[in-house]
Amino acid sequence: MNRDTYGKMLLLRLPGMAKAYKEQVDSADINDLTFDQRLELLVDAEVDSQHNHRIERLIANAKFVESKASVTQIKYYADRQLDKNQIVNLATNEYIKKQENIVIVGATGSGKSYIACALGVEACNAGLKVKYVRLPDLLSELELSRIQGTYRNKIRQYERCDLLILDEWLLVTTNNIEQQDILEVLEKRYRVHSTILCSQFDVAGWHSKLGGGALADAILDRIVSKSQTIKIKGDKSMRSR
Repeated sequence: MNRDTYGKMLLLRLPGMAKAYKEQVDSADINDLTFDQRLELLVDAEVDSQHNHRIERLIANAKFVESKASVTQIKYYADRQLDKNQIVNLATNEYIKKQENIVIVGATGSGKSYIACALGVEACNAGLKVKYVRLPDLLSELELSRIQGTYRNKIRQYERCDLLILDEWLLVTTNNIEQQDILEVLEKRYRVHSTILCSQFDVAGWHSKLGGGALADAILDRIVSKSQTIKIKGDKSMRSR
C-alpha cells in the first residue's frame, strides 16, 4: 500500500475511500479487477461513507430521546390496537411531503415517544432535518431567548426543520404568553413542514388547556386541519412489558 496516497485520502477527508483502498491492498483477488473497476469501488465506498455520516449527524442533531428507535421494533400487542398499515405508510415519509401533522395519543408509558422517534429516525434516514423537543423545554427556550433578544432566531430554528416532534404536549395548562409562543411556532410551520405531537390527552381536551379562547382556536386549526391520529390503547406500560 502506498502510505503517501493513503495519508492524502485521509487529509482530503475521504475516510470511506481510504478504508476501501486499504481493504483492496489486503485482498488477494484485487488484481483481477481493472483500474476502472477498482476506482469505482473506491468512489462507491466514499459515497456510502458520506451518506451514512450525514444520517448519523442528522440523528445526533435531532436530539431524540430514543435515538435507536426503529419502526421495525414497534410492538403490535393486541390491546394497543395500533394500525400497522398506518405506521408502515407513515414510515415512507409521504406525510412530510404532504405537510401533514401526526397526533399520537396514549397514556403514560404507552410508547408515544418511541413511535414518534422511530418516525423521526426514518425521516433522518431519508436525509430530512428533524428536531425533537419536549413542549416544556421549548417554552423555556423561547422565554429565555426573549430575554436575550434572540427570539426570532430561536423561532427560525424550529421553523426550518422538515419534521418537528413536540413531546409531552399540553401536559400542563399553558398561560397566555406560552400560547402565543406555541402559535408562533406552528404558524411558521403551517402548510410548510410537518409536526408530530405526543399527548396523554385526546384532542377534544386541548382547547381548554390552551386557554379556551381565540388563541386556542388558531393553534388547533393549524394542527388538526391537516393531521392523522395514532391512538394507543391498553393500560399496560411498555416499560413493564
